[in-house]
Amino acid sequence: MILNGAARKNGNTAKLIKAFTEGAISAGNEVKEFYLQEMNINGCLGCEHCSAAKNLKVACIQKDDMAQINEDFGSADVVVFASPVYFWTISGTLKTVTDRLYAQLRSLGYSGFQRKSVLLMTAGGSDYSQAVRWYETFERNLHWNNLGEVLGAGRTEDAFRIGNAIK
Repeated sequence: MILNGAARKNGNTAKLIKAFTEGAISAGNEVKEFYLQEMNINGCLGCEHCSAAKNLKVACIQKDDMAQINEDFGSADVVVFASPVYFWTISGTLKTVTDRLYAQLRSLGYSGFQRKSVLLMTAGGSDYSQAVRWYETFERNLHWNNLGEVLGAGRTEDAFRIGNAIK
């Protein structure tokens, strides 16, 4: 599952995603990409409905396109976070989605939902430090396994290699 937080559908982040996808498919994997820019996903309300939810399929009270992501999130073996650097971190669209994953992760049980993840990022500059720190913190707190990070538009071969290594 790829969470694409880029605003430009055919920009540099898309090139990394394409290379990663080609590698993953060539290794026999299925890939589903969510282009977040075209989805209607609201920010978390902080209402704590998810804390009291008894029905795991309706962990979040909001009715928006996040339901499409949640549907696949529970069965995804690998979650790819893809984004250009925006103000030294991930894009707002990707951050909104990761905030909203809280409800799904809470209902699935954090400790019982250990996954593999990948970070694909591009930037006009060279400072990825805050975005990488966000990713490492997310991953560490959820006990996920980092399969790799590709930082830079010209690193499509690295993205392909990481995708191709997923078995």
